[in-house]
Amino acid sequence: MRASTIPPLVLASASPRRLDLLRQVGYEPATIDPADIDETPRTGELPRAYALRMAEAKLAVVQRRHAGALVVAADSVVVCGRRILPKAEREAEARLCLSKLSGRRHRVLGGVAVAGPDGGVRTRLVETIVRFKRLEVAEIHDYLASGEWQGKAGGYAIQGRAAAFVASLSGSYSNVVGLPLFETVALLKASLP
Repeated sequence: MRASTIPPLVLASASPRRLDLLRQVGYEPATIDPADIDETPRTGELPRAYALRMAEAKLAVVQRRHAGALVVAADSVVVCGRRILPKAEREAEARLCLSKLSGRRHRVLGGVAVAGPDGGVRTRLVETIVRFKRLEVAEIHDYLASGEWQGKAGGYAIQGRAAAFVASLSGSYSNVVGLPLFETVALLKASLP
């Protein structure tokens, strides 16, 4: 395929982690256009359905603004039991998340949606299992003081200081960071003419 026939890539996210991950595998978005949608879970909505719905909703908003482009949207959801943990905006939220995750396994669900230049949409849902060690009060306090938790699903960033909390991980590491790369690259390639 000639370079001139490759459509522009649009990342439907303001996440610097998703941008870095795309760049890591050789994809440079021509445009970054966050969807800015309401991310409130519906009453009774299960985590898997929620993660995929969020990715699809973000894609739909941004796809309308970029006809003929290759658009990628994603959402990351941290799930403890059947409960969707918030993207921590306040320290109290982050403390609650870390307390719930301490000494337990949890799931990180990554919904990915890609629209090709023809308007066709492809989606994937990726699940990673993460187990945290039992966190000491001082460890939670120090992590909260770092500020790294702000705006992060489940109140932590695995690519930062919280890596020291991870006793085991099964599945895609990049999914926990914010974008499952293997699946995303497959969707992008499948969406090209």
